[in-house]
Amino acid sequence: MVLWSVELSEYDLQYVPKSSIKSQVLADFVMEFTSPAQNVALFVWLLSVDGSSNLKGSGAGIILEGPGDILIEQSLRFELKASNNQVEYEALITGRNLVAEMGAENLKAKSDSQLITSQISREFQTKDPQLCKYLSKVRNLAEKFKFFEAIYIPKEQNSRADLLAKLASTKRPSNNRTLTQEVVASRNTESQG
Repeated sequence: MVLWSVELSEYDLQYVPKSSIKSQVLADFVMEFTSPAQNVALFVWLLSVDGSSNLKGSGAGIILEGPGDILIEQSLRFELKASNNQVEYEALITGRNLVAEMGAENLKAKSDSQLITSQISREFQTKDPQLCKYLSKVRNLAEKFKFFEAIYIPKEQNSRADLLAKLASTKRPSNNRTLTQEVVASRNTESQG
């Protein structure tokens, strides 16, 4: 990035790194390429979330699965100091907002936080003022769905969301914010050139 800045400064240009893609743009893209025969509203969408908080930072992993093999994975880094439980709630709220942008009316949210899922299902109570605010927000958002369920799953069944959360919480903020994946079908030693 510094190299580009130096090179471009000669021409009175300034290098500005590309900002992150907003979730609405992603939602619009997926909806545009989803088959119209599938009724998005009736389908029960699956949302897997996980949060991670450590000395390096806080992050969340969100995986959204919808009709027609729709799969959206999101890794979020928080610029706020938060506990693991607070980050779990942040992930759930952000994921729920993504689901709403997709036009879904039915949601099953999965988390490996038994505390959070049990608070949402009214099995556990909370006295922590900040967690009370999060719980109230999640319950209000849940009422906007025809069907909403938060279920606890073991950590082993939530490994992908956990990996995305750890990626966000341990990554230095100055690093590039783009993650790409490419499929390699043959060995590099077999290619010409």
